Amino acid sequence: MSAINRLFVLDLAEGRVFSILPDGSDKKIIVTGCRAPDGVAVDAEAGHLYWTNMGSLGHDDGSIERVDLDGGNRTTIVSEGVTHTPKQLQLDGHNRKLYWCDREGMRVMRCNLNGSGVETLVQSGSRDADRGDQTKWCVGIVVDLERGQIYWTQKGQDNGGQGRIFRAGIDIPPGESADARSDVELVYAGLPEPIDLEIDHAKRILYWTDRGDPPKGNTVNRAPLDEGLHGRPAPEIVFTHLMEGIGITLDGAGDRMFITDLTGTIYTARLDGSEPAAVLFVQGNLAGINYVNLS
Repeated sequence: MSAINRLFVLDLAEGRVFSILPDGSDKKIIVTGCRAPDGVAVDAEAGHLYWTNMGSLGHDDGSIERVDLDGGNRTTIVSEGVTHTPKQLQLDGHNRKLYWCDREGMRVMRCNLNGSGVETLVQSGSRDADRGDQTKWCVGIVVDLERGQIYWTQKGQDNGGQGRIFRAGIDIPPGESADARSDVELVYAGLPEPIDLEIDHAKRILYWTDRGDPPKGNTVNRAPLDEGLHGRPAPEIVFTHLMEGIGITLDGAGDRMFITDLTGTIYTARLDGSEPAAVLFVQGNLAGINYVNLS
């Protein structure tokens, strides 16, 4: 049987989740009435789609919902107020966990796939005193199961060049707490506004979208996960001219990536940035995107 590959995309403007084939055809609306959806993850084996709702600006009313891939059985698994402003979402299918970043909550979080066992893994600031400091806002996240680590972004002020990427162990070290971890490492600093993260696990390369001003901003960047003999190289820009770039997802087997921006365009390119093309235009204000093999 031939592979069935689809892209699952979030539209902030219309508050909906839709899917398309990788060439942009066969658009299907899966669910509507979402409250500022931002991050999306698909459990193809179980036939479930998960997404984060950021909620209302300035209110502690974010949530995470789940729906069947045909749009049925919609349910809230993380209720409003448990997470403030959930952003990028990642699925750990092996351990049956969801990971996400909570922007104004200034934390990295996870839970079981049914929403139970909510944990805070990283707390970058006090929820009351530091919420206005965008350098503490956690936005994008990705999980490196091979090394047992998580990576996340803290974007900084708009166009501020304060963006950073951190990593830490997948679990809090014994005897430590989310706000005082000895294993947190700064991977990159001085970035325009790093947003979403992905990993090419076969080649152990980290990819991310970066907003902010050109030439470094509104780009897709990549860098090795592991340091070489001469330390960590500067990030390589592999895609440019995004209009407020947000979501990124990789098809490692197909040597391609897909990117969204807030003007409603879905782009594709090879993983090295060659052969760039637009898949669809004017699709709303696009946020998260997830490439999935459903066969």
